[in-house]
Amino acid sequence: MSNSVRLTSVDLFREAVAVPGADRWPFELARVQLLYGERLRRTGANRESRALLNAAIERFQWLGARPWAERALSELRATGQTRLRGGSESTTTHLTPREYQIATLAASGLRNKEISARLFLSERTVADHLHRAFPKLGVTTRAGLRDALESMAHEPSDESLDFGHSAEIAAES
Repeated sequence: MSNSVRLTSVDLFREAVAVPGADRWPFELARVQLLYGERLRRTGANRESRALLNAAIERFQWLGARPWAERALSELRATGQTRLRGGSESTTTHLTPREYQIATLAASGLRNKEISARLFLSERTVADHLHRAFPKLGVTTRAGLRDALESMAHEPSDESLDFGHSAEIAAES
């Protein structure tokens, strides 16, 4: 065996993301960030992996690479982070129509009993829908529902996600 220094995969990933001008190849850089983040998470370095996974998600979304963004988001969730840095996860996590309806009513100030009477549901069903909606919206209390729903209303739906390229496409047409 030679006297050369043996590099670990983490060392090699660190070098790969630090290559000057790597951002000229955004898809490849995002893939390296994703793989590096996955590797760090599997070694127990969840906190360090989150920054890389968030960066990978942003690049994949900008590129319109939805399957890759979803893979990175799944890995990010495995680190314990439930929301994207600086925003929500509306591109992959949706409220069902019923969850949205119940969350909207709860955000308006109605109690579970009032919501259940209005929608002809049991109070327990209302509570179950809210229990599933809270983590999807990244809130833990009813007080956070209104703001979360308002910010969700200002985001594009999956069917109309832009990823920043519509102006370029329109200019080419």
